[in-house]
Amino acid sequence: MNHPNTSPYIISLLTLRKVIGILGILLPAMLLLVSLLFSDCSSVQHSISHYYYTISGDILVGILCAVAIFLMSYKGYETIDNVASTVAGVCALGVAFFACAQNPDPVCSVRSLPDAAWREIIHYISAAFFFLVLALMSLFLFTKSKGHKTPQKIKRNRIYRTCGIIILVAMFLIGLYSIVPIIKLKFIAYNPVFWLEWLALAAFGTSWLVKGKFILSDK
Repeated sequence: MNHPNTSPYIISLLTLRKVIGILGILLPAMLLLVSLLFSDCSSVQHSISHYYYTISGDILVGILCAVAIFLMSYKGYETIDNVASTVAGVCALGVAFFACAQNPDPVCSVRSLPDAAWREIIHYISAAFFFLVLALMSLFLFTKSKGHKTPQKIKRNRIYRTCGIIILVAMFLIGLYSIVPIIKLKFIAYNPVFWLEWLALAAFGTSWLVKGKFILSDK
């Protein structure tokens, strides 16, 4: 008889969480690296989504679809966990299949799409809800426990809450940058949206790696 902590189900569940976390953290780095090595695109794009129009576009769509499938396949301990991860997965598909506005960088762009306000609206709404749901999962779902909390669980909860707050702060700063002209004018050369999105993805990935017992697992 298998020990509960070594059953095939538990191992696959923990592996799934780790894969989601690793993909989230490494996505921006892979986009940057591929564009730098296999094209003349040496500049950071306005946002992660704008890499859709570069040579890294297929990688962006592929990883987002993989994350979406993993999220939609994820089965938590309660119905709310399953609903939240499924919603996040659907939003990831929305980001992947409904591209953002055309990339303004002529050196890096290798494809183009006709302007379509409806497509861009779906993209940005999907991206916003994707990050929002992930933040809420870190803050309110991953922190739940039954019975006595071990010292490791208490430490994990601190990380979950920190990651959730980081995602929300990053979203707020992206929104602030987008709607306040003077801030956008001052920081546009630094592409802050890309770095803030990477920060949010790193927080998301870290949260899932902790959930997958990659670090701070109970002994």
